[in-house]
Amino acid sequence: MATHEYTARIAWTGNRGAGTGTYRGYDRTWEIVTPGKAVVSCSNDPLLGGDPGLPNPEDLLLASLSGCHMLWYLHLASAAGIIVAAYADDPLGVGESAPDGTGRFVRAVLRPTITMAVGTDLVAADAIHARIHAHCFIARSVNFPVEVAATYLEG
Repeated sequence: MATHEYTARIAWTGNRGAGTGTYRGYDRTWEIVTPGKAVVSCSNDPLLGGDPGLPNPEDLLLASLSGCHMLWYLHLASAAGIIVAAYADDPLGVGESAPDGTGRFVRAVLRPTITMAVGTDLVAADAIHARIHAHCFIARSVNFPVEVAATYLEG
């Protein structure tokens, strides 16, 4: 089996001058720095004191899951001769928090809207979703169920 390595640098940017001296004395901001790529500024979940204008780890996990699914869908559709003209997803991640503050994702629902060529066999197009979990690194790595509720348009 082949192995793959991925790297990124995570750098905290929230030191206001006194470090983590007090709980409210620092920002929950950070950056993802991947060599040769744009820097992504991030924060904590706003419920935990983060900046609501920046992506948080939960956003990034959900976006990664959705993006991986989309890329495999496009590949498998192309291989099957199914023409996709547009693909957009509005995924939903459902989490839970315990009284002690720990939390986890309990499920995700991918909700892509996919525009297909006129006359596409929509049953065959929809069946592709069931095959993706055999391929997508992200979907194969999470420990919660991932559902797909796709909508199809012709255009």
